[in-house]
Amino acid sequence: MKALRDILYKCKIRRISGSLDVMVDEVIFDSRKAAPGKVFVAVAGTHTDGHNFIAEVVKAGITAVICERMPETAHVAVAFVVVENSSETLAEMAANFYDHPSSQLRLIGITGTNGKTTTATLLYKLFKDLGYKAGLISTIRNLVHERESLATHTTPDALALNALLREMVNEGCEYCFMEVSSHAVVQHRITGIQFAGGVFTNLTHDHLDFHKTFDAYLRAKKTFFDHLPAGAFALVNIDDRNGLVMVQNTQARVKTTAIRRQADFHCKVLENHFDGLQLNINGHEVWCRLVGSFNAYNLLNIYATAVMLGIDNDECLTALSRLQAVDGRFEYIKSPAGVVGIVDYAHTPDALMNVISTINDIREGRGRLITVVGAGGDRDKAKRPVMASIAAENSDLTILTSDNPRTEDPEAILNDMRTGISPNRKKHCLTISNRHEAIRTACTIAEKDDIILVAGKGHETYQEIMGIRHHFDDREELRECFGLTENKTDK
Repeated sequence: MKALRDILYKCKIRRISGSLDVMVDEVIFDSRKAAPGKVFVAVAGTHTDGHNFIAEVVKAGITAVICERMPETAHVAVAFVVVENSSETLAEMAANFYDHPSSQLRLIGITGTNGKTTTATLLYKLFKDLGYKAGLISTIRNLVHERESLATHTTPDALALNALLREMVNEGCEYCFMEVSSHAVVQHRITGIQFAGGVFTNLTHDHLDFHKTFDAYLRAKKTFFDHLPAGAFALVNIDDRNGLVMVQNTQARVKTTAIRRQADFHCKVLENHFDGLQLNINGHEVWCRLVGSFNAYNLLNIYATAVMLGIDNDECLTALSRLQAVDGRFEYIKSPAGVVGIVDYAHTPDALMNVISTINDIREGRGRLITVVGAGGDRDKAKRPVMASIAAENSDLTILTSDNPRTEDPEAILNDMRTGISPNRKKHCLTISNRHEAIRTACTIAEKDDIILVAGKGHETYQEIMGIRHHFDDREELRECFGLTENKTDK
């Protein structure tokens, strides 16, 4: 147990009612967990406001309440602390409660629109391959050394994040590689966290349903670098026009990465095939098993981060050559009939363009490219026609289909996508809202040497429809259509 006073260290307090010397055994922001000995932080979330549940947690015997405004009725037996910002306070309290685990690790944050998961995951694998104990916090999974837990958010809430970092410290991890989402920055999930380094991958159109404008999205990413300490490093991709913008106000030591221009860490793609890349990184040639120029950027970031963390150059290059693709990122499946299936998480215009460009560069006109793509419901609508246009203009045949419609009508989403199809490409575009049927149709149409790209869901093993997650895996669907697994009977 800890004294409330100690847990509130560094928090911006406006008013106190009651004693700060009460002892608490847990910090919570979910009112359903309220009980004696706990402190409840009333956070105004996207859908609910914790302030509406203060009376409920008091009735459950809560020991203390942290809020932005006092309730009308005072409760003598409960300590109330009014703060400037509940979300920011929750994060500071979480760091204090778990004894600042981030300061006991070399924690690297990776941010950007695309490439975060691949970069973070492969950094974890590289350091593990080199014999270090490390942790991973990513979109796909969280790992405490080798112990895995499924991820629910790209970046967990502040309490879950600090709890994970504390587990890593207790497990003896020296490093942690973590995706940092723009949502996490704005919602103060990483407030109070100490980073040893930050990596910027790129910035393209995404999450405007949340941020509203691209400038706000950019500012959220930049804020991460603004708060890096002087002892940290900041690696930025200067091929992206916003790369140097990210570090305009950082105290961290800035290093640059690039493929198209000179930088501190430079990479040149020598060969690009379906089985890998031949790269020249800072004058050293290395063969890597990942595919595509977008992965050349990821591999460059991994190499640069490892070097900045003190890994020997030759050791780093050797480990880099052993890395394999992350689940659902350019996953390659070949049918007995000679059709190639590729599953990729590409769910933004830039990511989709990168994957399609890579495929077109490698296939060199052999066979057709059939792209199956959708767009998520309850998310940024502006990118829907853009993604449809990219697919239609750069594929031989495009099949528009459902992604995760969530609470939206799949047909309405597809109608938005269809507005991006130019008149001359409409005859090369099909619309099949049922994703299973769309993938099956692509496989039926495909002939030897054709390539089927199934984009948007990647590693996901579900399809979310009206609040319910149904099992669905693009990789399973392709394998079944290719005759590589037994037919399912529950379709």
